[in-house]
Amino acid sequence: MEKRIIDDITKFVFVKDEIEKSDIIFIPGASYPELGEFAADLYKNGYSDKIMPSGGVTIKGGGFKGVRGPKKEIYCKNYSTDYEFLTDVLQINGLPAAAIIEESTSGWTKENAYFSRKIADEKGIDIKKAILCCRNFHARRSLMFYQFAFPEVKFFVHPVTTYDGDVEITPDNWYTIEIGVKRVLGEIQRYSNQFNDELFNIVHTGL
Repeated sequence: MEKRIIDDITKFVFVKDEIEKSDIIFIPGASYPELGEFAADLYKNGYSDKIMPSGGVTIKGGGFKGVRGPKKEIYCKNYSTDYEFLTDVLQINGLPAAAIIEESTSGWTKENAYFSRKIADEKGIDIKKAILCCRNFHARRSLMFYQFAFPEVKFFVHPVTTYDGDVEITPDNWYTIEIGVKRVLGEIQRYSNQFNDELFNIVHTGL
C-alpha cells in the first residue's frame, strides 16, 4: 500500500489515549485473555475500582468460541459466555468479585456498549470518565459504539495487542501480514453498515 494510505488507516483504526483515573473500565466482549490481564493491571494501579466485562454469546457462533492465543492452559475452564471468561481472567489476576459488574447478555460490539449503559443506569453508577480496554484494531469501532451509548462520558482508549494464532497484529505490522490486512480492512468495512442509525441521528438531530 502507498505510505499515506497506510498511515491514514492506522491513525483512524488504532486509537490510543493517555489514560486517567476513571470511574469504570469497560471491556467489550472477547475471548482474548490479554484484555482482562491489562484491565486487571489498571485496577491494581489505581486507575479505577470498577470493571464491567461484557458479552453473552456471539451472534456468529452461538456459544463461547474458546480461549484465543497462547494462554489456553492458564484459562482453561468450560466458559459459557465472554463475560464468564473475562471474569475468570480478572479474578485469576487478583480482582475481587465486588469490583466486577456483570453484563452477560450482549452478542456483539454495539450490544456490549448499549447493554453496559443499561446496567450502569440500573445500578445508578455515576460515570464521568471511563477507560475502554479493547483489542488494538477494534479500538475505533469500540470507541464509537461506547461514545454513542455514553455520550456524556469522556473515554480513554487503552488498546491491547493480542494474538491471532501465533501472530501479533500491531499498528506497525498490520499491513505486512495477511491476517493483519484482513482484520483491519474488515473493521473499516463494518463502519459502513453498523453506524447508520447513530450517524443519521447526528446529521438530522444534531445529537
